[in-house]
Amino acid sequence: MIFGQRVREPKTAKNLTLRALAPKVGVGFTNLSKIENEKLDLGDYPFDVLIRMLAKALDAVLDELFLLAEIVPDRIRKRVLERPDVFCRLAELKDRELDAVLS
Repeated sequence: MIFGQRVREPKTAKNLTLRALAPKVGVGFTNLSKIENEKLDLGDYPFDVLIRMLAKALDAVLDELFLLAEIVPDRIRKRVLERPDVFCRLAELKDRELDAVLS
């Protein structure tokens, strides 16, 4: 899934228009349209403060939005830095093996 799509889905489910969502997150509706359509002028993703506001306004999972925006959430970054050996080994696992770890 791409970031814009992940923002669009809960917005649509809540029957919110871009114009209705814009004041809740403090940006213009044209900026939200650019986010949804992956057409931002200054980079691929919105800045982290806006991502936090979008997550709150849409009842979306903040960590998921951060990861889709290629931002490692603080709590995950902290654990990786505490246990780099574990995360390096996890990165080498195939999807099937990761699924087994989660089970």
